[in-house]
Amino acid sequence: MEQFESVFTAKESAEIAKEFTRLKDTCYLDHAGTTLYADSQIRAVGDCLTGSLFCNPHTSRTTEDLLDQVRFRVLRHFGTRPSEYGLVFTSGTTGALRLVAECFDFGDEGTFVYTRDNHTSVLGMRAVVGTERIVPIGREDLRGGRSTGGGKPSLVVFPAQCNFNGFKYPLELVEDIQRNGLAGFDGDRFHVCLDAASFVSTNALDLTKHQPSFVCVSFYKIFGFPTGLGALLVHRSAQNLLKKRYYGGGTIKIAMAGRNFHVKRDSLADQFEDGTVPFTSIISLLQGFETLERLVPASGELSSIDRVSRHTFALGRYCYQRLRGLRHANSNSVVKLYHDTEFEDRGSQGGIVNFNVLHEDGSFVGFAEVAYMASVHNVVLRTGCFCNPGACQRLLELTDEDVLKQFNAGHVCGDANDLIGGQPTGSVRVSFGYMSRREDVDRLVEMVEKCYVKKMTANGLTRKQIVSNYKNYDQPKLKMICLFPIKSCGAYKITTSWPLCHRGLKHDREFVIVDENGVVMTQKKLVEMCLIKPKIDLKTNELILTYPAMENFTLSMELLSNESQSIKLCQTKVCQDNVQAIDCGDEVANW
Repeated sequence: MEQFESVFTAKESAEIAKEFTRLKDTCYLDHAGTTLYADSQIRAVGDCLTGSLFCNPHTSRTTEDLLDQVRFRVLRHFGTRPSEYGLVFTSGTTGALRLVAECFDFGDEGTFVYTRDNHTSVLGMRAVVGTERIVPIGREDLRGGRSTGGGKPSLVVFPAQCNFNGFKYPLELVEDIQRNGLAGFDGDRFHVCLDAASFVSTNALDLTKHQPSFVCVSFYKIFGFPTGLGALLVHRSAQNLLKKRYYGGGTIKIAMAGRNFHVKRDSLADQFEDGTVPFTSIISLLQGFETLERLVPASGELSSIDRVSRHTFALGRYCYQRLRGLRHANSNSVVKLYHDTEFEDRGSQGGIVNFNVLHEDGSFVGFAEVAYMASVHNVVLRTGCFCNPGACQRLLELTDEDVLKQFNAGHVCGDANDLIGGQPTGSVRVSFGYMSRREDVDRLVEMVEKCYVKKMTANGLTRKQIVSNYKNYDQPKLKMICLFPIKSCGAYKITTSWPLCHRGLKHDREFVIVDENGVVMTQKKLVEMCLIKPKIDLKTNELILTYPAMENFTLSMELLSNESQSIKLCQTKVCQDNVQAIDCGDEVANW
């Protein structure tokens, strides 16, 4: 039985809803991609920046002191203090992981180990780590060994929470591995680099209980704003393992131009934050913390982020249960879920649900089709492999040969090539934040029901029945051609002949509508485009635009010929291709 009990009071839910009125009729379910910033949060950031003068921190001690306050606030959020952890601001989790990869000193051939269920940014560390001993392991192999201490400096990287399906790794592994080594790797002394980006977005990371040598986070995952800002938290006992070669402005005590001589600064942040940090973005984190704690206040022993964790887990479980309960008329499941838990325990599962939709015969619906139908219903979700090829391959049960076969068939990361040989190349992911509601889950499920649940089973005709009952069934006749002169708009239906050109049907997909930035508009952005019904008069060479409750607009296509002296060219992008187009003018744009 699907159950959902709200963690927030009715008053708290109402206050949160006021902050996100810009959602209007949109159901946003991609908080694992980025959560949303609150209206008052952005206003507070604006007031802060316009109400004070913030100089370059290399110029102003005031700005530098404020940045230190932000460092303390971030460390407090993670339950630690400057005496235990140093904090280096980075461009994000990816930047933090790269910093560790480039700077970790493996000494005399230590080992770099990573779990396969890692983000692509972790896989990229393989290209720059300072060791040839690189070993991938399965999640089941991530356990403590029997080391007695000492050994070659080595690094193991795993996520606190899998961004593919929300599985939470036991954080007790941190102490076990750093104290006892990694099973199967005798002679190595392991330090843990924890990719906490997905985890900290909706969960409390207490660094007094679990103390990995390195922690990587991104702040937009927590607050929605600012983007392009993250942090590397370095345990004081491990900071000497980072050997940085490059140095930029602000990181040295002295540098000589004529001699290859320099001396680095003493503090970790001063050594690793090259150049001017994005100080206005860093300062805006204070408004992020304030907004989160105001909208989701601590209650009893539960902190703000603890309550967010309970809320998102409850929504995830409710969504999981509702999707799992969907059935076609023939009792077959409507979705295939890709999970390592059944949402029994918040300690092992976060607020992420991953699935693919199934036809009544058990065959897969492509994730690109699901994404399109979701956009038509104003539901924002994520599809693909979510930059986690290892988890994607394991849960979709693909072999290495399958993955290579899909690549050779034309599939690449991020494309819409969703089914190859009937097998999915990715899946659908929905995820929740503190501003998510039960109604969001209900709307997602209603969309799946409306578009894909088969309510009744029809009995198909056999070939013998078709032959005996339908004369001339094997003599098809073309009754209509649907021409689409404008991309993503309605069809012009033709029941007579139509000329061909070197591109196919003449005038088919010859026009596009672009926004004020020159970006091509589609029904994914504006469903109402389907109501624009173009017509073409070949005799007068005119394009006639129709739309309900509006006067028709007639555009002469003579003016668009390359011979015209008054044409205005513009650049845009269609289906990933850069194209040069002809601007049809302000009059039709105003229409």
